[in-house]
Amino acid sequence: MYLNYSRGTINMTAMIQGWLECIRCKRKYDLTEVRYNCGCGGTLDLRRDLSTVDGRKLKRRWENRWGAKRGLYASGVWRYKELIFDCEEDYIVTRQEGNTRLYDAGKAGEYAGIKNFYLKHEGENPTGSFKDRGMTCGVTAARFYHASSVACASTGNTSASMASYAAVCGLKSVIFIPEGKIAYGKLAQALAFGGKTLQIKGNFDDAMALVQQVCSELNIYLVNSINPFRIEGQKAIGFEVLQQLDWKVPDWFVIPGGNLGNNSALSKGMRELYDLGIIAKIPRIAVIQAAGAAPLAAMWKTRAGYAPVKNPETIATAIKIGNPVSWEKSLRGVNWSHGVVETVTEQEIMDAKAMVDAAGIGAEPASCCSVAGAKKLADAGIITADETVVGILTGNILKDPDAVVGYHKNELRAMGIEGTYANAPIAIEATVEAVRKALSCSPCPQ
Repeated sequence: MYLNYSRGTINMTAMIQGWLECIRCKRKYDLTEVRYNCGCGGTLDLRRDLSTVDGRKLKRRWENRWGAKRGLYASGVWRYKELIFDCEEDYIVTRQEGNTRLYDAGKAGEYAGIKNFYLKHEGENPTGSFKDRGMTCGVTAARFYHASSVACASTGNTSASMASYAAVCGLKSVIFIPEGKIAYGKLAQALAFGGKTLQIKGNFDDAMALVQQVCSELNIYLVNSINPFRIEGQKAIGFEVLQQLDWKVPDWFVIPGGNLGNNSALSKGMRELYDLGIIAKIPRIAVIQAAGAAPLAAMWKTRAGYAPVKNPETIATAIKIGNPVSWEKSLRGVNWSHGVVETVTEQEIMDAKAMVDAAGIGAEPASCCSVAGAKKLADAGIITADETVVGILTGNILKDPDAVVGYHKNELRAMGIEGTYANAPIAIEATVEAVRKALSCSPCPQ
């Protein structure tokens, strides 16, 4: 897709010069063109000339920015500006995203059977998901190209993030969601932030096809992860993890796979750090898909050609995507890192979620594919018990409260999910005796 905005002159001043490059045919495009695809149909990378960059100096610069209290570098994305989007600062739209915690997995690590297991909680971003990392860069690109409106197809998190960042800088936002197939916690955010929300008949893949056509014909800037700038912002997740680990590279990153932009970003960022000499070890990347929405996993396991899943189904609505736009980039990254692609069942997802929640961390169902997948890989001996593993939690626990309550009240049996670790509410009379019985304990000491 190619768009031509004629809304002023684009200033290309940058420390590191960049261009867009097709991942299939390697054709290059200047950044003065708004493009999401190559003429051959391939997706595009934002590439840059790293030959003039001193990796050691860049790392020191990033370390000096760590802990900034305000301003651009207080963002956990723009701290790494040189490898994100080195544009003029006036274009940048930020909510000081990133800076999310890296937790010891606690009970979730014990459940997975992994001793050195960390969980990077991207649900602590401003709108409650990792999408803010990519959206700060995507909406910045919209301003860079002098767009007046942005649009996306969404299962929920992308729409919430886009609507927020558009509101911050005064852009109009248009959202395409599958009717009746979005968690209310996410829909509420999109509506609250002022996004024009269009519920279409069909699934996410139908919405994705429509939004690309609409953006092309109505000259609206598209900010789904097919947008190469979105991917750049999401690279900061990996950068920040390494900085939190004092640049000690983990053996594994384990990450949920939906539209596959996140692991595409992670691998691209790791490769840039490796090429610059900032890291000397390549972490392996495991992409975990829900069994009912797993086109990449099917391709990986059968070594056959790519085939979309026509009617994806999973309780993990954030990754209920049957035709992910970033599958080629994702596959490239898994191969480069000598990683793997695995699937997990609905039961495995929700049981893992119960453990993440019981650890006091909490996350939405899609996030917990990382823990379910890590456990499955550890049980199979692919991840060993003494390896260091970082799982990415992509969204806040409050994104999908219906799934939480349904599991603990054991109301998900129609979906084949038992409340294995249910913590059901107990209805009692308003008396001390009723409380004592519910707690199954003798009177508390004075």
